Amino acid sequence: MAQFRALLTASYGRHYLAQRLAQDSSGNESPDGPLIQVSTPAKQHIGAVGDRMLLESTSADQARLVEIEPRRNLLYRSDAFKSKLIASNVDQILVVLATQPAFSPDLLGRAVVAAQANQIDLHILLNKSDLPENLAHARKLIEPYARMGYHVSEVSAKFDSASIEALRPALQGKVSVFVGQSGMGKSSLLNAWVPNAAAITQEYSVRLDTGKHTTTACRYFELPESWGRNPSGKLGALIDSPGFQEFGLAHMSVSELQHAFREFQPLLGKCHFHNCAHQSEPGCVIREAVEKNEIAPERLALFRQLHSDSRTADTQLQGITQAKERWSALTTKPTKR
Repeated sequence: MAQFRALLTASYGRHYLAQRLAQDSSGNESPDGPLIQVSTPAKQHIGAVGDRMLLESTSADQARLVEIEPRRNLLYRSDAFKSKLIASNVDQILVVLATQPAFSPDLLGRAVVAAQANQIDLHILLNKSDLPENLAHARKLIEPYARMGYHVSEVSAKFDSASIEALRPALQGKVSVFVGQSGMGKSSLLNAWVPNAAAITQEYSVRLDTGKHTTTACRYFELPESWGRNPSGKLGALIDSPGFQEFGLAHMSVSELQHAFREFQPLLGKCHFHNCAHQSEPGCVIREAVEKNEIAPERLALFRQLHSDSRTADTQLQGITQAKERWSALTTKPTKR
């Protein structure tokens, strides 16, 4: 069967859809043509929306995965037992928050850490800014990130179209992925920027057989051609990821965590102890920076929580491994002498 290159444009559990990659006169590639169902070896969950893949046709609208091309980056969340792929080969993360319902500062902080660890740009969108009741409180929670240099935009997807249009330059020519809890307004933003998003979503839903669970699928949408392209001729895209309440980062080591806190970086290696965990050790420059209001106390608290999560995950995995070894020893048949 013929092999061809494609872009993974939708995923739902272990179900994948892709489109062939077409190249224009400038050498830029974009997905084109009908949706193709993709099967993976042993139905493994190994693909992420945004993956560039080599496929082999098995029928007119089906193909099997041959290989996934090397990724520029991979955004995913994890705990001790499993990981959930979100998207790959992205240029920026759009963290969508709202004044109502209240958003999780913990999830925001973890998204920032994931972006920094993967060297992905991050833009915070505070949606529903037309609702004044919780606006001041939301701004206070976001302020430490603005102070660190992360982009923050206040928008109202439903009632202030100008605020949405103003973000075009930030999205043009980039692959952006939505991250946030349910109810923050990601769908409203998507529909404002991609006029035919509802029709595309319906097609994805039919082919993935998601039924009513369309919000649990991850999907790729190209931005309209009318938006224009970046200087290299690349057209932008949005990846709509499912809303989630927790952003586990158990896969990150302590060293990776420290370097993923932008404001920690100038101080790393300056603590009295080289393995300082920034808890109660004497001579901790990170804690001193918190006391001087140079680092937000919430950020140090988040680092400590992530550090604890990482150690807990390591302990759980070690326990599982030891249990498996004991069970294997018990079930191994004795050899004949």
